[in-house]
Amino acid sequence: MIDMPQASWDLSPITGYTREHWLDAADAQLQAVRPFASAQHAFFNLPGTASMSGEVSDGLEGFSRTFILAAFRVAGEDGADPHGHLGFYRMGLIAGTDPDSPEAWPRINVTRQALVEAASVVLGLHLTRGWLWDRLSEEEQDHVLGWLGGSVGVEIPDNNWVMFKVMVQEFIASTGQDFQEQDITAGLARIEDWYVGEGWYSDGNGQRFDYYAGWAMHLYPCLWTLMAASRVPELAAQKAGLYKERLGRYLQDFSYFFGSNGAPLFQGRSLMYRFGATAPLWLGELMGVSALAPGATRRIGSGALHYFNEGGAFGENNVLSCGWFGTFAPMTQIYSGPASPYWTSKGFLGLLLDAGHPVWTATEISAPVERADSVRTLSAPGFLLSSTAADGVVRLANHGSDNFPGIVAGDDPHYSRLAYSTHSAPEYCPPLDNHIAIMDVLLAPSRRTAIHRRESTTPDTLTSAHSPVWGNESLETESPWQITSATAMRGPWELRVHVVESAAPQSAHLREGGYSAPADSHLRSYLLPVTGYAVSGIKNMEGSNPMAERTSVPWLSGEHSGTRSVHASLAVLTGDPAVVKLLKAMAPDGSTLKPEIREQHGVLTLSVTAPDGERLSAGFHLEARE
Repeated sequence: MIDMPQASWDLSPITGYTREHWLDAADAQLQAVRPFASAQHAFFNLPGTASMSGEVSDGLEGFSRTFILAAFRVAGEDGADPHGHLGFYRMGLIAGTDPDSPEAWPRINVTRQALVEAASVVLGLHLTRGWLWDRLSEEEQDHVLGWLGGSVGVEIPDNNWVMFKVMVQEFIASTGQDFQEQDITAGLARIEDWYVGEGWYSDGNGQRFDYYAGWAMHLYPCLWTLMAASRVPELAAQKAGLYKERLGRYLQDFSYFFGSNGAPLFQGRSLMYRFGATAPLWLGELMGVSALAPGATRRIGSGALHYFNEGGAFGENNVLSCGWFGTFAPMTQIYSGPASPYWTSKGFLGLLLDAGHPVWTATEISAPVERADSVRTLSAPGFLLSSTAADGVVRLANHGSDNFPGIVAGDDPHYSRLAYSTHSAPEYCPPLDNHIAIMDVLLAPSRRTAIHRRESTTPDTLTSAHSPVWGNESLETESPWQITSATAMRGPWELRVHVVESAAPQSAHLREGGYSAPADSHLRSYLLPVTGYAVSGIKNMEGSNPMAERTSVPWLSGEHSGTRSVHASLAVLTGDPAVVKLLKAMAPDGSTLKPEIREQHGVLTLSVTAPDGERLSAGFHLEARE
């Protein structure tokens, strides 16, 4: 854990963190990785399992991702560098880009992961131009440009990677050298295909909605406009207007992705980037389109840093590992290496705002989730968000993001679950929590893969359908089943309705799980039967969750017969004693929920009386399988 300065409760009455805490956190991380640098500092070989790109690429990643942090830290202090960070990285930059150096970096046209890291290198060089780039010799600059030039013609994934080429070519253009303008034009045009409205981008074709919308699809285009302003002022201004409008809309909802405990919602890939998720909040302040008061922006940003620092994310030596708090190998993607977590550096973007900026001088104020209960429908990504002020928990019902097809076969807990939260994480085992499954003859649960959106007919409700599959290679087109699921939210109450349909009459055993809750926590998870379930229980888990060693998951089971059955539950994740008291007064069989099912003109509506006495309904159109 990073040893922070004494808390400043006057300026920051909620987190105690100020700009000085952020500067100290940056310095602590940069000093912590130095012992892992190679002799000439071109590679930072952090401990851990190598990525699919190999150890050499991973070492470059260690350089580039911490170099961004150094750049934010030095540029934000107008060149002040009391710990000599830029000098340390200057040596590595020179060695890494010299083709004759024993520490030469892998060529981008040979190791394409190097393109990702090149984008970080050029961003750092742009931000520190007067203190680093301008002080390199002509030969050293030529070596850097020669290495960057290897990106031309490299085939890349059709997703956020297109912006890496944009950033690299824009930096080359800023030096007055020949550059590939087509890479810039094509990249900026491609991201337009992925904009879906409400401030949201998909990370490539399909329904790939996660934090990449913020820390990549908003971040790089906005920063590009700043880099390109002197070369193409009219185009940069035009694009800046567009990107700022989208970012501002995105931020209207994005503050609700953080709980009062500081945690970001646990959904999507690359979650080991941790508080890097706060980058869009700082970007909003930088671009002048924040949806929050400056004191609220800092409260959320500092809250996230505090959450991970106090949770042990930095370990004994202040080095990040691949996980959430400490190391948790199951949540590591195949492209992630030991230094991958240092995209957390993007969370330090706020340091580019000088010490006199209101985001640093304003007194901290509470975040929106701490002020009042809220339900927000995000139609573009297919998310339904519910937050409760009493416990600061945010819940996300997922009816739109599937990342399908994924990188690897099998269940993907980052996208396949029905719901996620800021205070819990999914289990990394055969799907149980926040999942409805048809059990096969070996009692293996079905998986949820592609999500097909459906039309809801009640407020604060989202609906989707999926075709259950089993095994890593199963295709949904081969499945004889369809499950249509709807979620209606209000406060801590989450009504889930499932219509299970089979192509021919048959019998099957069904199981649904609620939220996974840490065993040693005030947090409580409940799953009350509404209809279609006869048996309930709690499964205790150990070693399968990144947030806690021991967790528990409530579950329900029931039977399907014929060609259609209806199953419903009331899921509750709460840290509010008043809610727990209401739940303890409920009948265990769910009869006090007083369910009512109506079906008319192809619309099914299920209503219950929630434990607080108010009715809650989920209605949706029943549609044939696509």
